[in-house]
This record gives sequence, structure tokens and C-alpha cells, in this order.
Amino acid sequence: MIIDCHGHYTTAPGELQKFRDAQIAGLKTGLDVPLNAQGKISDDQIRDSLENAQLKLQRARGTDLTIFSPRASAMAHHIGNETTSQRWTRACNDLIHRVCLLYPDNFVGVCQLPQSPGVAPEHSAAELERCVSELGFIGCNLNPDPSGGHWNSPPLTDRYWYAFYEKMVELDVPAMVHVSSSCNPNFHATGAHYINADTTAFMQFLTADLFKDFPSLRFIIPHGGGAVPYHWGRYRGLAQDLKRPLLGEYVLKNVFFDTCVYHLPGIELLLKVIPVDNILFGSEMVGAVRGIDPETGQYFDDTKRYLDALNLTESDRYKIFEGNARKIFPRLKAGRVTR
Repeated sequence: MIIDCHGHYTTAPGELQKFRDAQIAGLKTGLDVPLNAQGKISDDQIRDSLENAQLKLQRARGTDLTIFSPRASAMAHHIGNETTSQRWTRACNDLIHRVCLLYPDNFVGVCQLPQSPGVAPEHSAAELERCVSELGFIGCNLNPDPSGGHWNSPPLTDRYWYAFYEKMVELDVPAMVHVSSSCNPNFHATGAHYINADTTAFMQFLTADLFKDFPSLRFIIPHGGGAVPYHWGRYRGLAQDLKRPLLGEYVLKNVFFDTCVYHLPGIELLLKVIPVDNILFGSEMVGAVRGIDPETGQYFDDTKRYLDALNLTESDRYKIFEGNARKIFPRLKAGRVTR
């Protein structure tokens, strides 16, 4: 079985965006648009939004199950207030749930969180519990920077986040560390802000004792770990200089990387420097880069093709495509998502 750990509902029916647009318009007049103001979305609309996009690409590329979450760039936690974020998050998560009910063999849910700048992370715990306990989701996307590029929240290793981590541990679910859109003109969202956040999160984990306090906490750093694999020697050296544990003895027991790297040399580097036990197959499709690479004639985000080009052992192939996902997302072992 081939499990894609990183997929977003970037093709959702237009009614979802209309609700968001109404929210944003309401903020200008002091109106918090209620959740029931969202237009109805039919099952056929959901099917139409997927059949010529994610499902078509699953079949063409030979993948089986996508761990599916709301569109990351649209989380936009910096917009509005906590109530705005709660209502938008619930609308997005409920739509993911409907996708998973319609296509239980193709998708399993990971939730957006109702984060908001200056609001304690534990306020998101109730939505995480709802999504896991009631909707059957298996993880969450955690935004380390709800401000949208201004980085005014404490580091992920600060006790500010601990109450939320306690809920993650209680539910035995991991988080993908994933920022959203950028409202800072210095940082292009998918080309800079995403990669900055991936790299920043790893450095925060390296320099603190979070995993001594939460030994079972699990994080996935997407987009191949940002700049981390390319500068692996730098981080090994920094750990040594800072008198931190060796990376393999500490951070890599809790932190994992996906394969959302859009060229073969990048995938080769990832597998050369990061232990195979810490790598999960991911494509992000349909996501940040949707075009065809003129050098190969293939889609940039067809990351399975890059892995298929490598001389992987059967054991390593199993770990990357399925085994590691089942280890890091233990709720995959339960019920309908076990094969």
C-alpha cells in the first residue's frame, strides 16, 4: 500500500471560499458571520472537485491513500479573531470529513486547528478532540506562526504550547508543522515562508528539551524538512557546539520528514542524509507546484516517480511508502483505514 502523508483539499467547491469571503467582508463592518451562513455543498460537488484532480492523480501515479487536510495556505490564522478562526476551521474540517465518508479507501483526515495570534494553543484542543474522536481524523496541522509571517509566538518548544501537546499525547496523534499564507511581503508563502518555518521548527527542536518532557510526541516537518537536509552537517555541528545530544539520539526519535521535494537530486540528498526510518512519502498534490517540469516532461509534484527511480531495498521502500506512516499515525491501524 502507498500512503501519501501530505495532501490538501486545494480544489474544494467554491461555496467554501464564498463563506470565507463573507467572513472577511464581515470583519470590515464588525460582523462575525455565523457558520450556518455557509452555502450548501452537495456530495456531487465534492465528487466533481476530486475526480478530475486528486483522485485522477492517485490513479495515474499509483498511490492508494492520502492523508488529507484543508488547504494550508487558506488556514490564514492571522485573519480576524478567535471566533473567525473557529468557524472557518470547523467549516474546513467538516468538509474534509465528508470527503473521507465519500471516499474512505482514498482519504483519511488530518485537521486544521482554530489558531489565532495571541490566543493560547490549548484553545485548539477541543477541535482536535472533536476531529479525532468524532470524525475519525488521525492528526493535525500545527501552525508555529499564526501571525502569518511576523513570528510573534513563542518557539514550539516553549511551555506556551505544552497544554496542547498534552492533548496530542492523550489522543496519540502527530502534528505536521505547517504554516499558512504570509502577510509579510518579505516572505513569499510557498517559496519562502513554508521553507523558513520548516527549517526554524527543526532548529527549535534541536536547541530545547521538549522531547524529554514529551517522549512520545511526534512531528512531521514537511517539504523535505526545508533547508535541513541540505545543511545536515551544520545542524550536526551546532548540536555538538551547543552541547546538545546527537541528532540521531534525540531529535530524530520524534521528528520526521516527508518527500515533498520536487526534483530527483533533492530526493537523493534527503535519503542520503536522513535515516530511512524518518522519511514518509508525501507529494502535497494538488499543491504548491502544479506544473510540468520542462526538463523531464513530468509533473514536479509526482514525487513517487523520483522514489521509484532509486535503487531502494524492499524494506526501505515499505518504510517510506507505508510502514513509517503507520508508525507515526497509529490511528491508521484502526478500523477502515487498515488493509
